[in-house]
Amino acid sequence: MSQPRPDTLWYTRCPVPTASTIAIRQGWLTDTFAREGITVKSMRHSPDPATRESHYTHTLANSFRQGGNAPALYAKSEGADTILLALNLVDQYQGVLVRADSPYQNLEDLRGKRLAVPVRTTDKIDFWRATALQGCRNVLAAAGMSLTDLRLVEIPSPHSYLAMFAEVNDDDVDVPRLHRQHLAETLALLRGEVDVIMGYSAWGVSLREQFNLRQLAKVDSNAARQSRVNNGFPETLTVSGGLLRDHPELVDRYVQQLQRAVAWGEKHADAVRRILAQEIGVAEYWISEGTTANLAMTLDSSALAALDERKAFLLEHGFLRHDFELKHWMDPGPLLRAQAPQT
Repeated sequence: MSQPRPDTLWYTRCPVPTASTIAIRQGWLTDTFAREGITVKSMRHSPDPATRESHYTHTLANSFRQGGNAPALYAKSEGADTILLALNLVDQYQGVLVRADSPYQNLEDLRGKRLAVPVRTTDKIDFWRATALQGCRNVLAAAGMSLTDLRLVEIPSPHSYLAMFAEVNDDDVDVPRLHRQHLAETLALLRGEVDVIMGYSAWGVSLREQFNLRQLAKVDSNAARQSRVNNGFPETLTVSGGLLRDHPELVDRYVQQLQRAVAWGEKHADAVRRILAQEIGVAEYWISEGTTANLAMTLDSSALAALDERKAFLLEHGFLRHDFELKHWMDPGPLLRAQAPQT
């Protein structure tokens, strides 16, 4: 039996390059649904912890999520009723960093050395730990090495990612809190408790320069797909399954606004870079090296293969408990309709 038409749609997105960021900041989602008497709200900035937690669990009805793939894969793995609508491939900086006074000159020198592995136990899935581990594995693989060649040192982080945004409005960015992503492992490196850390995205580039860290190696953006897979390669767009089944026209309308944002971004590169810098919480200067602003959405075979590789990594390292097939999770209909030529 179909559910009544909702009076509220919820969204959440990560501080990474997404079409959602553009559509939200341009006011297109709010305006589009306001004409139908539907309010669009951010779950990430809700005062209710259970609502915010849906950023990871995607259990909140009538909601959309776009951003890093680990939470979306986790939610589906735990049985959440979600549908995958689109992917976007965002290359982000993945670099192995040591102190400026470190004696290590190349990756081979790191054999047996201490790698900081951040551990955040306050959130449903420790996406930052997963990101650091896979990023380091990607870098080491180019030198024929693996994570087993280093000593993994767990560095606890007391900061909950979701708590960072509880009292922040959508138009604001709490830059110091976003920089806490790397804080625990950076301090451990500076104190000499570990020998090497993993820098990720524009935060990692900014961190490298602020603390005069030395980069031993990084993932080349032209490397094979397998070497680039991580939390943002690819990013995921998912929706509550019930909303798509009961009110597909609302999902279509939502995705159409995201596709509008993609088209707008292709013509306004400078504005996109500025918006992303505000969203990520770094100076514009670091965007070009730290992350690609690829907002284009797809469900092509290459993007799906990248997501499958990411899922395999998360399963292998215990971040996911249950496997599932991507082909049974996705519905390409809303994206195909949004990208169809307008008549």
